[in-house]
Amino acid sequence: MYKHIIFDIDGTLLDTEKTGVLSLQKTVKEMLNKDMSYDEIYPYFGIPSLKAVRMLGFPDLEAAAYRWEENFQSMMQYVTPFDGVEAMLKQLKENDKQLGIVTSRSEFEFSYDPHLKIWKQWFDYIVCSEDSPRHKPYPDPMLAYIDKSGAVPSECLYFGDTIYDFHCGNDAGVDFALADWRNRGMQGVPAKYRCSNVKEMLQVIFK
Repeated sequence: MYKHIIFDIDGTLLDTEKTGVLSLQKTVKEMLNKDMSYDEIYPYFGIPSLKAVRMLGFPDLEAAAYRWEENFQSMMQYVTPFDGVEAMLKQLKENDKQLGIVTSRSEFEFSYDPHLKIWKQWFDYIVCSEDSPRHKPYPDPMLAYIDKSGAVPSECLYFGDTIYDFHCGNDAGVDFALADWRNRGMQGVPAKYRCSNVKEMLQVIFK
């Protein structure tokens, strides 16, 4: 049975897809004067912002990442928790699970979020982008979690929604569960588990 239940945030606990994609789409238009479709922008969602803007060719990476965050915050009305997530987190704490976060968000991006301000009380260990020298898909963030918590990798389960999350967990020796809320299939991610709702997540955790 898993002792440490670790979560990505965006696309895993919070439905931030629309906010993330539309805000980056707006940033590309503003700063690069380039029109990109939702589907063209989507692959850049869920990876560290500085890496995403570098891949997109912004000349000033920090300025682009800052503007993207401004646009993201202006569209926070689109962000909602996935169904049942808050109740699940409470249930896991009541069952003495160690809860963790391994996210590509910065500490500022984490602390600014109104949902995470409430949920933070339930997490024992939080790893943000500043906490490791390399980011997803490298295992460094998960290794930072293991170092912080003293966890044994075989006792950890990591929920994420992208191939970047899979490599981060798997390459650190941690089992990975794909949070596939929209039932898009495995997305080419060779996850040990696939879950499309909270009930399936709990079945994996308490198997």
